[in-house]
Formats: sequence, C-alpha cells, structure tokens
Amino acid sequence: MASKATGPLAGIRVLDLTSVVNGAYATQILADQGADVIKLEDPGSGRGDGGDIMRWAGHTPEGCPRDMGPIFLTINRNKRSILLDLKKDSGQRALKRLIRSCDVFAASIRYEGLKRLGLSYEDVAALKPDIVYVHAAGYGSDGPYAGEPAYDDLIQSASGMADILPRTDGHPVPRILPTLVADKVSGLFMAQAVTAALLHRARTGEGQFVEVPMLECVTSFLLVEHLYDQAFQPPTGQWGYQRVINPNRKPFKTKDGYIGLLPYTDKQWDQFFDAAGFGEAVKSDPRFADYLTRAKHTRELYGLIEEAAATKTTQEWLDILKPLSIPVVKTNTLDDLDSDPHLQAVGFFETYEHAEVGRYRTIRPPVKFSRTPANIRRHPPRLGEHTDEVLAEVSAPAEEA
Repeated sequence: MASKATGPLAGIRVLDLTSVVNGAYATQILADQGADVIKLEDPGSGRGDGGDIMRWAGHTPEGCPRDMGPIFLTINRNKRSILLDLKKDSGQRALKRLIRSCDVFAASIRYEGLKRLGLSYEDVAALKPDIVYVHAAGYGSDGPYAGEPAYDDLIQSASGMADILPRTDGHPVPRILPTLVADKVSGLFMAQAVTAALLHRARTGEGQFVEVPMLECVTSFLLVEHLYDQAFQPPTGQWGYQRVINPNRKPFKTKDGYIGLLPYTDKQWDQFFDAAGFGEAVKSDPRFADYLTRAKHTRELYGLIEEAAATKTTQEWLDILKPLSIPVVKTNTLDDLDSDPHLQAVGFFETYEHAEVGRYRTIRPPVKFSRTPANIRRHPPRLGEHTDEVLAEVSAPAEEA
C-alpha cells in the first residue's frame, strides 16, 4: 500500500457527507486521485446502525467487523472516517473548524436537511468563502420533483432507462437494469464536476455551489444515443438508436461458449463473410453494401453473426478474427474475471491485509496518469477510526466530537 498520495488532487481536502453508492463512489475517485477525503458519519444509536448504511450491507466473513461490508469496502478506500454529533454544540464547533480547512464540501443529504443542520451553501461559504460546495441531489432544485427522495430504482424508472429493454425485446413491462447504473453514472458526473469547479477556483479564486441531480445526469447519459431521430424538430423518426436496441445485439453462442463480435467497417464485414463461409450472394447483397444500408438492416446482420458463431469454438473464432483486426472478444461470466489474461496483466485486482478485516480484494484505480498516478494508500476506514487524528489536525479538542 502506498505511503502518500501521488495523484493530481494531492493537497486537496474534501469533507465528505455522502453515503451509499452515488456520492461515495464519487469521493473515492477523488481520493484515489490524491484528495484527502474525510468521511463525516453519524454516530447513530450505538447499536450497529451508525455511519454510512452501506457499511452494513452484505455478508462479512467470521471475525470481520460488521461495519465493513463488501460494497462499503469497494467504494470507501483512501478515506478517513470521523464521528461528530451535529446535534451537540461541541460537534458543531468541531465541524466549523474542519470546514475552514477544506477545499470541497460534498454532500448527498437532501438539501432541506442540510439547511436544518446549518450546512446550506450560504452557511458553509460564510466559513470558507472559496469552498467548492457540491450537492448530489435526486432532482434539480428548479423542478417540481426537487427535494423528493431518489434511489437508483426510482431514477432508472423516471429517466426512461427502464424503457430500454422493452424497446429491445418487445416485452412491454418496464425493467430495471441489474446494476446501480443511476448511482454510478451520477457519481461520475459528480467527480468531474468537483474537478471542474476546482479548476475554476484555481483560475479565479472563486468557490461556488454545484448541484449534481441524478435524474438530469442519468437522462442526459441515456439520451446520448437514444434521443436519436428525435433530435430534429420536427422529428425524422423514433426514439432509440436502432443498432443498439436490436434484439440480436448480444453475445453470440459458439460451440463451447459465447463471444462478443462486431465487424464495423466495409472491409471487416467482407473479411467476416469470408471467414464465416458465406458465399458471394451474401457479400453482394445490397442490404449490406455500405454503412448506411447496413445500418438499416442490423437485425439481419446480427442474425448472420449468430448463425456463423455456432459453427466454431470460441478459441477458433479468436484465432481467425484477431489477426484480421475484426473486433472480437471472449464473453466472460463474472466468475471468469479472475482469470481474464488482460485483467491479470494490468493488475486489475489487488489484495490487501487489514488488521481487523483480514485479506480483502479491491479494484485498482482504472485511469492512468503518467506523471501523477492515482494510488491506494488507506484501507476503507472503520466507523469513526480517524476522529481524534482529524480533530487534532484542525486543533479541535477530542471532546468536541
């Protein structure tokens, strides 16, 4: 484990009032990139309900503290955890000292709740005028949904995300994608927004309020391709990028597994037709003559891939198509990721030893900086592990916690 931060955000201090996945994922990105992220958590009742609720999700091994659940481990490394009781004057005094030492204030608590705690943007900026104050909201404050609770399931429903599978397979029931895509996409927007606001501050000396609303972020993400012909006014066609919502767009079954396969250019399609043993009738079919005509017939094209894929093993296809630079890859199950040769070569998984948790596995920061590499230097923190340490740094007596 690295001894000090080497990432581009080294020297930046973030006061982190986020939790669960959305905000916590964002602040881990900042922490991996060097920021000193101080995770402020609530003591709770003292009966195993304090701090980030994600601490308690999942199954921990025997002997592992219950506040170190698997998802918490995955999105809270490189942070320090402190406990402050903000209902007490002493906790408020300590918090004010801490705010004055920070560059970024990040929160995912509903804004009305922050106001009740005396932590509105105006309150925080009064203590640190150049603060970058970033609020992860469910819905933008200008709209009628402002202030309503928001979770991944709700945002997938409201954004149109749940309408994608019905448009693909014709089954009319809306469905939630089985990944926390709304939380994670919003977290990526949040991390980028923080760095953009810090750049503005470096240029001008100005802090600012930044709102990161989940619904707007996720709908924007979805409509990059699925606004499609509705981009024109009047529209020239329907919602949904047709190649992507093609029901035949899927991993293709081989003799012994599945492959991901997508010839793209004219040359690649010609080479694939030859490799698959399709005759001249297919190669000269006017439906497949060029990009524009192929785009209108992707269902038929993917049907041809499906037909061909079943005639060879996965390895045979890799051996034939990779030398031709035709995009192809073995389809992994989750269980296959441990043995994937590329992920092994880049050191994707790293294993650490924690004095109380034992051995655990984490994911290396994926983005590479040539001069300021992100690194892992702290285990995910126990609840309140760094309270005394952080308070000492801001000259606050421990009893203020």
